[in-house]
Amino acid sequence: MNQIVNKIYFILLFSLILFSCTTPQIEEPATLVPEPKIVKEPPKPQQSIQINPAEAEIIGRKIWMNEGLAQAQNLTVWHQDDTFASLGIAHFIWYPMEQKKPAPESFPRFLTFLQQQGIEIPTWLQNRPTCPWNSRREFYNDIDSPQMVSLRHWLEQIISHQTQFLVQVLEKETLPEILAVLPTEKQRLHVREQFYRVAQKPVGIYALIDYINFQGKGLSPTKRYQAQGWGLLQVLENIENSKNVMAAFANAADKVLTARVQNAPQDESYRLPGWRNRLKTYTYEF
Repeated sequence: MNQIVNKIYFILLFSLILFSCTTPQIEEPATLVPEPKIVKEPPKPQQSIQINPAEAEIIGRKIWMNEGLAQAQNLTVWHQDDTFASLGIAHFIWYPMEQKKPAPESFPRFLTFLQQQGIEIPTWLQNRPTCPWNSRREFYNDIDSPQMVSLRHWLEQIISHQTQFLVQVLEKETLPEILAVLPTEKQRLHVREQFYRVAQKPVGIYALIDYINFQGKGLSPTKRYQAQGWGLLQVLENIENSKNVMAAFANAADKVLTARVQNAPQDESYRLPGWRNRLKTYTYEF
């Protein structure tokens, strides 16, 4: 009997040991390490020139003074030897029908800009892609007509809108054209930075537009003396990083214009005093 009990005891003991060895161990759950979040930087806002109507009016009148002595009669002109009419404060070009267009035509684009802004334009100018005067003689034979008088009056009433159009062209067309001719990213970054430093102020916007009006963009390879240009591109390239950005702009413009006179095949020194007087206006705060 004792043997049977002992035998049963050993069988149970052996089963217990075997069960304890084969029972799977429950592992503790691994600690989950959260994946690092990728924080995307918000896109940098594109720089844009900001200008209110009052500033646009002031800038436009200064441009009109420089280009047309702020006289109404100079809002509608046709220069000798030109094949187009020049209208507005910055002489927007308008070609007659079937006339070759060696220079970019701007007046029809200005009318489109006004329509996009919801600005009413005279009925006779609507849907008119070409200049109604076919020659300079026709233009001045009609210079005192009711239509021409009303055109000058209308242009005088929308000076701020003309400025807004000039600003749009300056930033959306002229700046990309300038940057496109520069061979390195370093040069493009410098010129773009200087452009927007100047454009931060209304007087700077005026200076950028006005300098193009009387010295050009500086892109044409034919407008060089001894391979050196004197347009807006060259001015922006020569601006120094001083705190007074408008003084720096005027100084850079003086530098490139002085070089123009020095490199000119003929004497242009007589022009420099007048140019310098114009450059001084870039340093006067509004």
